[in-house]
Amino acid sequence: MSAKTKNEIMREMFLQSLKNGLKFMYVLSDIWFGCSETMKLIKEKNKHFIFAVKSNRTVAFKKGGPFKKIKDLEFQDKTPVEVYLKGTNFPVLLVKQVFTNKDGSIGELYLACSDITLEYDKITQIYHKRWNIEVYHKSLKSNTGFPKSPSKTVRTQNNHFFASVFAFVKLESISMKTKTNHFALKSKIYIKALQTSFSALRELSA
Repeated sequence: MSAKTKNEIMREMFLQSLKNGLKFMYVLSDIWFGCSETMKLIKEKNKHFIFAVKSNRTVAFKKGGPFKKIKDLEFQDKTPVEVYLKGTNFPVLLVKQVFTNKDGSIGELYLACSDITLEYDKITQIYHKRWNIEVYHKSLKSNTGFPKSPSKTVRTQNNHFFASVFAFVKLESISMKTKTNHFALKSKIYIKALQTSFSALRELSA
């Protein structure tokens, strides 16, 4: 178990990226990393963020309140609202995305953007780039054996994690060359391995 929270680790990674000279302007995150401390740190370092926020988070239309829950606000379609999130002292643009899920249900996503010069379309366009990390996580869990590690020590767990990420990189490299997604590649590799194993078994049986 980590001695640090995931938000503390994220802030450390953010500061390290600055120290490494990484060039970027926006930090994108889902709901789990959108705490006030992280938002304030990003602003202090002259960067911007676009974070998903929970519907029960409280905001005010002026600094200091009164505060009310985001889900109780009235939004005009595709129109950002300038608000103050509780726990911060600077304005952000709050937007609501409404989308239809695969099962036909309607979902809502609230985004808080510290760059108050942006329009709705630009905010959602930038935030959409974050989706690639979800694709990475899905493939890492499903195609590289990442969650199936039997290791118990820190060193062996680190080794397994490195091997899983390395496997992902190899899959991505082949995927870019063949224009085939990771799941299809995994199926092809399994089929080829089974065919080879069956041929070896027949030779041994003969």
